[in-house]
Amino acid sequence: MSGTNAASGAAPCRFAHYFVICGIDTETGLEPDELAALYQWLEADRQGRDPDTAAAGENFEQSPLKRTFKSKVLAHYPENVEWNPFDQDAVNMLCMPKGLSFRTQADNREPQFHSFLITREDGSRTYGFVHTFYEEVTSPQICSAMQTLYQMHQAENPSSATPSSSSSSSMDSLASSLDEADSPSSSSCRSAACGGYDASRDTLYVSKALCLITPMPFMHGCRRFLSQMHWAVTAASPPPLPLESYVHNILYEVPLPPPGRSLKFHGVYEPIVCQRPGPGELPLADFPLGQTFTLLGVENLVQLFNCTLLEMQILLYSQDYQRLMTVAEGITTLLFPFQWQHVYVPILPASLLHFLDAPVPYLMGLQSKEGTDRSKLELPQEANLCFVDIDNHCIELPEDFPQFPNKPEFIQELSEVLLHYGISPVGGAPPTSVSTSTTTTPGSVSTRHPGLKSQQALRELEDDGRNGNLGGEQLAVLELLQGNATLERLQALAKRTGVRVEALRGVGGEREGQGQGGRTAVEEEELRNAKLNVQLREVFASRFTTMFADYEAFVIQSAPDLESWLTNREQMHNFDKASFLSDQPEPYLPFLSHFIETQMFATFIDNKIMSQWEEKEPLLRVFDGRIDKARLYNVRAPSLRSSNYQRCTILKESAQAIEQRLMKIDHTAIHPHLLDMKIGQGKYEQGFFPKLQSDVLSVGPTNNKWSNRTATAQRRKDRHRQQTEHLTLDNDLKEKYMQEARSLGKNLRQPKLSDLSPAVIAQTNWKFVEGLLKECRMKTKRMLVEKMGREAVELGHGEANITGLEENTLIASLCDLLERIWSHGLQVKQGKSALWSHLLHYQAREEKLEQQQAESPVSNGPERRKSESSIGMPSLRASVIQDMRHIQSMGEIKTDVGRARAWIRLSLEKKLLSQHLKQLLSRQALTKKLYKRYAFLRCEEEKEQFLFHLLSLNTVDYFCFTSVFTTIMIPYRAVIIPIKKLSNAMTTSNPWVCVSGELGDSGVRQITKNVLEMTFDCQNLGKLTTVQLGHDNSGLLAKWLVDCVMVRNEITGHTYKFPCGRWLGKGVDDGSLERVLIGELALPNADEDFGRGCRTPDMQHSPGQTRRVSITSMGGRGYKPTSAQIQEAIGEAVNSICKHFHKPEKERGSLTILLCGEVGLVGALEQFFHNGFKSARLFQKTVFVWDFVEKALAYMESADQMGDMQETAEPLGLTCVSLCHYVSAINSSPRNIGKDGKFQLLVCLGARDRLLIQWLPLLLECPVIQQMYEESALLRDRTTVNALIAVLQTLHDFPITLEASLVKGIDL
Repeated sequence: MSGTNAASGAAPCRFAHYFVICGIDTETGLEPDELAALYQWLEADRQGRDPDTAAAGENFEQSPLKRTFKSKVLAHYPENVEWNPFDQDAVNMLCMPKGLSFRTQADNREPQFHSFLITREDGSRTYGFVHTFYEEVTSPQICSAMQTLYQMHQAENPSSATPSSSSSSSMDSLASSLDEADSPSSSSCRSAACGGYDASRDTLYVSKALCLITPMPFMHGCRRFLSQMHWAVTAASPPPLPLESYVHNILYEVPLPPPGRSLKFHGVYEPIVCQRPGPGELPLADFPLGQTFTLLGVENLVQLFNCTLLEMQILLYSQDYQRLMTVAEGITTLLFPFQWQHVYVPILPASLLHFLDAPVPYLMGLQSKEGTDRSKLELPQEANLCFVDIDNHCIELPEDFPQFPNKPEFIQELSEVLLHYGISPVGGAPPTSVSTSTTTTPGSVSTRHPGLKSQQALRELEDDGRNGNLGGEQLAVLELLQGNATLERLQALAKRTGVRVEALRGVGGEREGQGQGGRTAVEEEELRNAKLNVQLREVFASRFTTMFADYEAFVIQSAPDLESWLTNREQMHNFDKASFLSDQPEPYLPFLSHFIETQMFATFIDNKIMSQWEEKEPLLRVFDGRIDKARLYNVRAPSLRSSNYQRCTILKESAQAIEQRLMKIDHTAIHPHLLDMKIGQGKYEQGFFPKLQSDVLSVGPTNNKWSNRTATAQRRKDRHRQQTEHLTLDNDLKEKYMQEARSLGKNLRQPKLSDLSPAVIAQTNWKFVEGLLKECRMKTKRMLVEKMGREAVELGHGEANITGLEENTLIASLCDLLERIWSHGLQVKQGKSALWSHLLHYQAREEKLEQQQAESPVSNGPERRKSESSIGMPSLRASVIQDMRHIQSMGEIKTDVGRARAWIRLSLEKKLLSQHLKQLLSRQALTKKLYKRYAFLRCEEEKEQFLFHLLSLNTVDYFCFTSVFTTIMIPYRAVIIPIKKLSNAMTTSNPWVCVSGELGDSGVRQITKNVLEMTFDCQNLGKLTTVQLGHDNSGLLAKWLVDCVMVRNEITGHTYKFPCGRWLGKGVDDGSLERVLIGELALPNADEDFGRGCRTPDMQHSPGQTRRVSITSMGGRGYKPTSAQIQEAIGEAVNSICKHFHKPEKERGSLTILLCGEVGLVGALEQFFHNGFKSARLFQKTVFVWDFVEKALAYMESADQMGDMQETAEPLGLTCVSLCHYVSAINSSPRNIGKDGKFQLLVCLGARDRLLIQWLPLLLECPVIQQMYEESALLRDRTTVNALIAVLQTLHDFPITLEASLVKGIDL
């Protein structure tokens, strides 16, 4: 992450690996930058122009001073380092990302500093630190070539004498490879002629870069060393020793500081101190975090941090390379103990712009050109992009993603740390220093308020107004300068000679600005920065220590050895996500459920599992150590599981550790010394960096103790490593399996900078296509395994059910994947969502082609009705356009990204996602028009496999649309299906219906007489649970035999069946005019089920259970279950209710079904009461259980009046009162629900109010039971009744609430 991995194994203990000089090659002269030409070729291809004409010839429109010319690596020492081979192209490109730039004496020629990093194939990193300055061009050939180019430019563009006229297309602004960002002051102060070049009048300068390449990011040390090297060249007198001595010293005689120690080595003029954290501390990070917070502000930075953790695409945007690097390294540093696993290119060279097309998570930095408008920046995909405009201190976030847990308290704690160091938590304000120091960090930034124009001129004096690259000092320094003539003269002199202000202060600082302990102001500042860095990082680290304190308990160690684990890596389940989430505080869940699906978390768990066979990965070792320490201090108490914010407790110690190391230097490197050199070479010439003698710099000293020691140790280590590699990597196992999804970004974590031929670009895109397909396979498999619940356990995946939260996370990540696939290889981007843009193109074409096809499918209903009268529901045609219209009519969704996500959710719920996308992609002419040849959607074989993986999702039921868009209006269609064909034609009464769901009810809706079908719009009811069906009993033929009611959601197509099978009417059946019917999701019928495949069984009952028929239903009259079956049914019904309450609240589903459904508690108790009941009387009316209840009550009341009940115990008397109260309330209800309906209601109310177990003994004791029940009846057997009471007792632990449709009109 921060170089620890790079330094720990492969790199020997040398502070720097290479010293590099880049600049102009006077032999070859001025060459146009090939990469810029390649970039133009790519750009032309992107915009659909002919690339060959675009890249041919020179760009005469631009002034030659603004053009890019090819830079070269002029020298690098040593020639090669075995363990870190020198990549000339990459280093050249990153040292001078824009190529050479030219200046005249009229331009601003401030030196600049920036850093870069190169990520190797194995993920390890090498850091580069670059000091760029301007050197006078002495070659007459180059001066005359520049003169000629300028004349040609003028001839082509006679009007362009002024510098401002160089036009720039929107993509120049993206590239900015063709222009140098000039400071406003320098461009405005020039005369019209300044933009040109006249060899007789002007002095020409060209950029040159000095670079150190190191295994670890010692930014401050390298920066100070390079600035002293430059200072040695520009100073009036030669340096104390030849420059070779200093280069040789840092390459061969300065070791890396050992862990936990500090090291002092010597630059040209001043000593430089650096320190390295100990093995138990956070790894090294030398980039100033304070500056990152200053640039973005705490709020923005926490949001950016959150996006990084959730592995979104992150694009940093700034004029200044060093700012890009500082923010990128700052953010990745804060991820501890996790590591960014995807494409990571903090400085994206102009020639690699096609990488923004990458359909994978990335963290990249793009250099902006001054004055460029963000709106002109055309990015291939923005649906999942976090865009960070560093210079304007603002970020643009993707739509709806979960917030970081305890965000307000977290921001509060960070703000306090910043304020302690005098930094404003609100981004964009210049940092206010503490009194001991008068400068910001070398490399920090002075950000500017628009209102400070009056100080502009002064600021320009000492600040690189263009991009604050050179430690812009603050107002305190300016005031000091204003009041001090000597310093002012010094400053002006410094400006002329190119010496840096800090360096001057470093010399004069001993006299003037000695800090505590005899440290200079610069050293004070560095110490302060190091302390601020570590304290900010500790706050972040302690969040993870709190959140993942128990993570080890959920790691599944299932393999006996490393080899078998690697072989089966893809099939293995490494982390028990469901249990982990169920153990977390509720507010953390949205974030954690997303985060544990990321690649960085998967890699972290992989490292944990592998640590049982291999040495622990350094970050993991530190993290585990911290968790153990926390456990030691507070024995894991339940309080830790609460969502209360826990502040970091080790801020003081962490800062002290750093201070002690910097106060007491542990090691001092050998001083630079004279080398055995040829005399007379590399003579000092002020302002010019000399040609160094390569023979003395190509090899290190032979007598250096530490280098010998570490070299032999390293050889030993390397031998050991090669052996273990032969053991484990022979068959590429590790490469193949170690990181399932990481292999997706494996070779792409940093693109190859050296070879950028179109063939390589094509190969890169091919890798992306393969990666996307693999990711699709993994995601769909994960969604299926999670959703299949019980089957998943049998398959050994170890998770019994999926939580709604987790389902939502998986679907959100599927939406993100589809957006990335649709934005890969786009010809021209339109809108933020590539998928929705494609759908709109498709819609426009289809509506144009055939309007008759786009007619509402409902209108086809009546013609089809005859053939389908047995089903009773007209079929709903699957149509991409129809679903789009539903989404477009939803006012709640404001953005294209939101519409695309809603459309995906709707298609998934309808089991039409694969079919819809296939339909969309079947218009090949459209796909060709919208996508380039290499795009994923134009790779036929991969596209087919992708659609096949999506098809597998049809095997499970999702409610991902209904459950998310809860406030939208939805059209419903209800159809009442009578049993007798003539029944509906003959009834004379006026029927009505009221549909209820988990989110509400429709209210009473009248149905036109004799039509028995209606459609109505109402707010989303969620999953439907009950239908109340009734009629007003008017007319002569008021009896009505109903088979069932069917209700369909016309948007999602979900159809619910509400079985009835009873009469409604006075004097028939149980005399009911109204019935409450309990529904279940109906299977789609075969002709409608367009290739949907199988589905999981309904949620109401598990697949193994036989469907029991309610005794009271018509078909069930002849069916007599045994007493054992009845008792089992009651047990199962109670069990289901207990299970229901043990689920998280959001995932419980409908309790009504468990109470009154086909295998619910009411039905089971009905069977119990029916057992041995004398119901059918010869020549008499049928008797119902309700009749028994009423008779028993009448007996109790009469007995009570006669005083027989006086002797009974007091509680029994109260019970009798409660039963009478409930029965009379039900009887006096205005609803005509019939006798069975009343019994159902009594059971529900008794269960809710925990009275059932009190009522049962009363009924058992009542003499009426002997008249109405046979001797063998269950209700007359005391033991059985006691057993039943014990079973029902378990329901008392749960708060049963009843749906409004059940208890309507009951007044208790």
